[in-house]
Amino acid sequence: MPDDLICIGAIAGAYGVRGEVRLKSFTADPLAIAEYAPLSTEDGTRSFDVKITRPIKNGLAARLSGVSTKEAADALRGTQLFVPRDRLPSLPDDEYYHADLIGLEVRDTGGTVLGHVRAVHDHGAGDLLEIHGPRLKTTVLLPFTRAAVPTVDLATGRIVADPPEGLFPDK
Repeated sequence: MPDDLICIGAIAGAYGVRGEVRLKSFTADPLAIAEYAPLSTEDGTRSFDVKITRPIKNGLAARLSGVSTKEAADALRGTQLFVPRDRLPSLPDDEYYHADLIGLEVRDTGGTVLGHVRAVHDHGAGDLLEIHGPRLKTTVLLPFTRAAVPTVDLATGRIVADPPEGLFPDK
């Protein structure tokens, strides 16, 4: 994926029989996804204007330009939707786009490498950093709070973590 593209949504399939799609929005305000249009596929071969028709359970019902049948909407199931980074708003100093955190090295406050951020999860109670490293048998979910992650340095590609006791083995 080109570094200047950010995934801001995904199509979960058809909604109804008239070509609407079930859209998952990854924007802070889910309804704002339409403001970033046109949205494109990862490879850039398709681009869509978006009209949100209504909120639905687990997402939004939306109309995409060029999609007018249930079959066409179903064919897009699983398609991620991207925008160039320059269309996204600037963030305050203590906020980050998830895409910027993935791949960053994670060290504890003593400088020991704990691993790298594999993914960022939000299950409703706050973000979790999924950390994977050579000394870890499984990934570790680190709360992305100021207490557990006091420093994020995008310029050096490093996160300093102060994880809760017992979260990482050998700590």
